[in-house]
Amino acid sequence: MKEEVLQIMRELGKPVTVAEVVKKSGQERFVIDRAFKELKAEQLIVSPIRCKWEPAK
Repeated sequence: MKEEVLQIMRELGKPVTVAEVVKKSGQERFVIDRAFKELKAEQLIVSPIRCKWEPAK
């Protein structure tokens, strides 16, 4: 699921909210929240704007 979230972020090409990823993926919110939590812990995503995320460079 983490790879799918990263792919969606890359496709959208801008900082995104969890809700945008949920809408694009069609998955349940709790599944996306869990993926975001793991990605943050692994420092694979960063937040350039409050409540919006993008892949780390």
